[in-house]
Amino acid sequence: MANNSATIADDKPKVALLNDPKVRGSIVQAVLLIFIIWLVWSMVGNAADNLAKAGIASGFDFLGRTAGFGVNFAPFMDYTETSTYGDVYWLGLQNTLLLAIIGVFFATILGFLVGVARLSTNWVIGKIAYWYVEILRNIPLLLQIFIWYKGVLATLPSRQAIDLGALGQLNSKGLFAPKPVFADGAMNIVWALVAAVVITFFINRWATKRQMATGERFPTFWTGFGLIVGLPLIAYFAMGQPISAEYPTAGNFGPRGGMQVIPEFIALLLALSTYTSAFIAEIVRAGILAVNKGQTEASYALGMRAGPTLRLVVIPQALRVIIPPLTSQFLNLTKNSSLAVAIAYPDLTAVFAGTALNQTGQAVEILLMTMLTYLALSLITSLFMNWYNSRMSLVER
Repeated sequence: MANNSATIADDKPKVALLNDPKVRGSIVQAVLLIFIIWLVWSMVGNAADNLAKAGIASGFDFLGRTAGFGVNFAPFMDYTETSTYGDVYWLGLQNTLLLAIIGVFFATILGFLVGVARLSTNWVIGKIAYWYVEILRNIPLLLQIFIWYKGVLATLPSRQAIDLGALGQLNSKGLFAPKPVFADGAMNIVWALVAAVVITFFINRWATKRQMATGERFPTFWTGFGLIVGLPLIAYFAMGQPISAEYPTAGNFGPRGGMQVIPEFIALLLALSTYTSAFIAEIVRAGILAVNKGQTEASYALGMRAGPTLRLVVIPQALRVIIPPLTSQFLNLTKNSSLAVAIAYPDLTAVFAGTALNQTGQAVEILLMTMLTYLALSLITSLFMNWYNSRMSLVER
């Protein structure tokens, strides 16, 4: 009888341990992790066997082989048909980053302008902003890319060009913009710009601490603007104007000289910027409406005009609501740039996950590199925006 009691007592801790939700959860997670590792290992092994049967060696040695094909847009590197597949990867990455960075810049500006315009008391401005958002949000992005590429840019003159003044000349072959020409001493202007940015950063920190301590505001915007513009200008004239521009000239068969921006890039930039700006506009509108109306009324009671109230009171508070969904739009624009393959713009997906993959057959390696690249870009963007969001969040005292 005593032995039976001891056995029952020994079983109770085991039963209690299995009834613990944390223990059961850990066991389930461990089993799931083992299953996932086994599944991935089996898939990789199966892919390696299939590549071996097809006579395709696995690994990344193919990156050193000659690509043997040309591209129509390589602004940051000397790419030729004798370049390697590793160069193809860097070329595609550079073109993707160029499109994404410029697209995010213009989409943010357009989105903020349209979002504020949607709340305008002017009936015409409000309706224009409303239809801008509704039309662009509800037309597929790929169709918008084709509209800009085939319906707008392709209909421009092929030999003659539209003179855009200081911006260059535009025809169906693209934008022939002024090409910067750098002489000795040009890097000093770049260092002057970097120094101006650093000085502006520290002035802004000092002005913030000063305002928190004394309540007095310092004109950080105009001070920073003067430094960022003034220091490079001083360096420019002090070094004997080492930067000049080569302007395109009209010719019988189209513009000559300058720097050519291909129509594929222009179409993608316009489509991605306008499409994403329509979503950003709604985010901005929602963020502004989330700010208590009493903040605006209090600002008016203090004698502030509508413009300073929006810029100094409403927008800073609205940013706490705007930034998280704005991050998603930045990520979407970067990933949507992969639609460039539809009009042969040489981005990462088109030249590396497209042409290079078809020529080498290294599907596993190329797709893995492409996926990890887009993942890294998304994580870096998210980290930066999360840091900025933490800076803008309310701090309890």
